[in-house]
Amino acid sequence: MTPPASLPAAGLDWPLMNNNITRSDLDTVIKFLRQDNPILTQSRNVRAFEEEWSQWLGMKYSVFVNSGASANLVTIAALREIAGLGEIIVPTLTWVSDIASVLQNGFKPVFTDINPQTLCMDSDEILAKITPQTRAVFLTHVLGYNGLTQKLLDELQARGIPLIEDVCESHGATFKGRKLGSYGLVSNFSYYYAHHMSTIEGGMICTNDERWYETVRMLRSHGMTREAISPQVKEQYKTNHPDLNPDFIFAFPAYNVRSTEINAVLGRSQLKRLDENNEVRTRNLRAFLGGLDPAKYRTDFDLEGSCNYAFTLVLKNPDPGLRDQVEQMLRREGVEFRRGTAGGGNQLRQPYARKLVGDREFEKYPKVDHVHFFGYYIGNYPDLNAAKIPRLCALLNGLG
Repeated sequence: MTPPASLPAAGLDWPLMNNNITRSDLDTVIKFLRQDNPILTQSRNVRAFEEEWSQWLGMKYSVFVNSGASANLVTIAALREIAGLGEIIVPTLTWVSDIASVLQNGFKPVFTDINPQTLCMDSDEILAKITPQTRAVFLTHVLGYNGLTQKLLDELQARGIPLIEDVCESHGATFKGRKLGSYGLVSNFSYYYAHHMSTIEGGMICTNDERWYETVRMLRSHGMTREAISPQVKEQYKTNHPDLNPDFIFAFPAYNVRSTEINAVLGRSQLKRLDENNEVRTRNLRAFLGGLDPAKYRTDFDLEGSCNYAFTLVLKNPDPGLRDQVEQMLRREGVEFRRGTAGGGNQLRQPYARKLVGDREFEKYPKVDHVHFFGYYIGNYPDLNAAKIPRLCALLNGLG
């Protein structure tokens, strides 16, 4: 992404993201397209990418879809089919599709405030808001930080509440040495342009549960039972519906969120260097937070296992004057940023949520509201010139 035309590149010249698709990736796609009569719709490369991603993550099953938002949508649709409707506990700081998928599938969202050290849902608030109507906890690992605690995992298991992990912003981050996305009943990933790796557009749904896997596969493609892997699942539908053509049995009122072979070829190419690129991002983040003045900015983020494609810049105190100086300096230096972090800040301030919960509900969540007005993210990518990091920190520390 390049700075807007009204903000010409200057000073540090720091876009939010440089193109994550390399010449090598493009050459791999070109080689694929030069085959005689290549299959471009979902086929062998999609299946291979799913298998390679499962191996990398440490899960049994993965289902490739056309976006992270589609991964959210299909996951919550599967929850509706398997567990029935009720409440889902959701973040106030997340991308809109998490909450939208809950609403679109007829569930009631129940919101929590954040832990300022991780920007993720506060574990104690999650546990306090569980009711007999709770069908799942939908937890976002925000901008590469781990949102899990052992207390949360133990309590959810004891109460029989499934955990759904949104790992769209946190590929490769870990908790206790194990990758995020391998703890929940289901996890979602995104391969959008600005994320840790890109398939242009794309997403993945991961699980160890065979029933969930079969359900998600069918929901991905119109609800067709022929998309199931299990012969037993196909035979059951065929036997129960002898009046239907077995190739066209629709188990669910579903979607078409399939991806393509081209997207999968890109994903397979990018996955090969994901771990190496993540090491660079982690070094960059530690250098950035280590260079900030802790009297002015939060530097006490929980970095254990983190893997961030962004620098999190949060003012320590609600200081409108310092905030204005920060934004003016970033614009002057050509440093692209997003206030409120990636998803537009406190979701309860957004028009769709105000219609749902009222105009003043956001006041109950002061920690996320602080990030809404005094928090930012700045791009962190493998080919970022690391010499710019101390320069930016010095400029930030000189403000106020």
